[in-house]
Amino acid sequence: QVQLVESGGGLVQPGGSLRLSCAASGSIFSTDTMGWYRQAPGKQRELVAIVISGTRTNYADSVKGRFTISRDNAKNTVYLQMNSLKPEDTAVYYCYAIVATTRWASFHPYWGQGTQVTVSS
Repeated sequence: QVQLVESGGGLVQPGGSLRLSCAASGSIFSTDTMGWYRQAPGKQRELVAIVISGTRTNYADSVKGRFTISRDNAKNTVYLQMNSLKPEDTAVYYCYAIVATTRWASFHPYWGQGTQVTVSS
């Protein structure tokens, strides 16, 4: 099995910064896409940022220029640096990864348990 463990959430004032981390562990042969989604109360889960095959990145328009996603392939870890945070960034942030557990297995999506980010004065 594969586990994704997030850390780094918390309470921050508007304009502040947070850095989220997500480490993938377990039976991992190869990891393709890794990234972050978020879900605010009463809203659907939405893409925040992803990194595909370790190189290509994609960001939601609402976070472009403020958030930066990065990945350490050796550690199977993905990071999300969040700057200039706004109250509308408040949500539960979920780590996401597409993983193959063996050389012959197909890739499957996995989710972390989520970490709360609250932006408030």
